Amino acid sequence: MSIKWGVLGTAAIAAGCTIPGMKMVEDCELYAIAGRDEQKVKRYQEEFGFEKAYVGYENLLADEDVQAVYIPLPNHLHYEWVMKAIDAGKHVLCEKPLALNAEEAKKMFAHAKEKGVVLMEAYAYLHSPYVKALAEDVKSGIIGEVDYMESAFLTQGYEEDIRLYKEMGGGAMYDLGCYCTTMMLSLTDANPVFVKANAEMSDKGVDLLTAGILKFDNGIRASFNVGMMLGFKGARYDRLYIHGSEGVIISEVEYNQAGDLSYKIIKDEEVIVRKVQAPQNYSLEIQQMCNVVNGTESAYITPEFSIKNAELMDKVLLEIGY
Repeated sequence: MSIKWGVLGTAAIAAGCTIPGMKMVEDCELYAIAGRDEQKVKRYQEEFGFEKAYVGYENLLADEDVQAVYIPLPNHLHYEWVMKAIDAGKHVLCEKPLALNAEEAKKMFAHAKEKGVVLMEAYAYLHSPYVKALAEDVKSGIIGEVDYMESAFLTQGYEEDIRLYKEMGGGAMYDLGCYCTTMMLSLTDANPVFVKANAEMSDKGVDLLTAGILKFDNGIRASFNVGMMLGFKGARYDRLYIHGSEGVIISEVEYNQAGDLSYKIIKDEEVIVRKVQAPQNYSLEIQQMCNVVNGTESAYITPEFSIKNAELMDKVLLEIGY
C-alpha cells in the first residue's frame, strides 16, 4: 500500500540523499514538504514534485493525509518534533542520532508504542547489502573468533556549521561516531562492558577529534577514531578492520556508498575479494520503513538497537566531558 510521506525540514541530507531515495520507492508518495523559509519550501516542492508545501512544521503535522514523516532537523530538535509527530499520529523516520541521550530515546520509543505508530532511527547505511555481507562473513566464522574491531570516520574541518555548536547537538561523536558504534554493535550481539575515550574539544564545547576503546561482554575489543579536522574541503577518511583468530576483514569503503563495492578477507596467504552491488541506501531505508508501516516486515533497526547505541554514546560522551 502506498504511504503518503511528509518531509519535516529542508536539510541538505534530505535534498541530496533521502528525497532522491524516496523517489525510487514505489510505495512512497512524496506528498508534503515543510520548512521555515517559504522560498526554500517552494523550491523543494517544484524540484521534487511534492503535492503540498507548508511553511511551519506544525502545519504539515496538522494535515490528516500525511501518514509518515521523515525528520532531518538538527540534532537538538529531534526530541521535540518526533514527539509532536507521534502526537499527531504519524509514523516517524528520524535522522541519526535519534536522541541526544538514551533517556530521550526511551521516552520517544515508549510514546510511539503508546500511540501505535512506527518510530525508526535513520541509519541508511545499515540497510545496505554491503554491510549485511560483512556481518554474514563475521558470523560465518570465516575469520575465526573475532578478537578486535577498529573503525575510523573523519571528515573535513568546518569553518561554520551547525555541527560546531553544542546547543545544537554538534560534535564529531554525534555526527560521525554514531556510525562507528552502530557498525560495531551490528557486527556483534554483545554488550559493551568497558568504555574509555578522550577528545580534543573546541572553544564552543564540542569534540573535534575523539578516540575510544571498548570491550564487549563476549571478549571482543574495539577502537574508533572520529573527527572533523581534515584539511581540505570534501576530505574524508573511512576505515573498518575486523581481526579474527584465523584472518582479517579489511573494508575501506565510505559509509553509505552505493554501486560496485568490495572488501577483502585475508586468511593465511589467501586473499578473498568480496564484491557487492549496493543500491542507493536511502531508497532501501524508505522501502523498509514503508514495509514496516504496512505490516509486511519487522523493523531492521529496532528500538532495542537504537537504545543500546544511545547508551553506548552516553558513556563515550561522559568520558570526554561533553
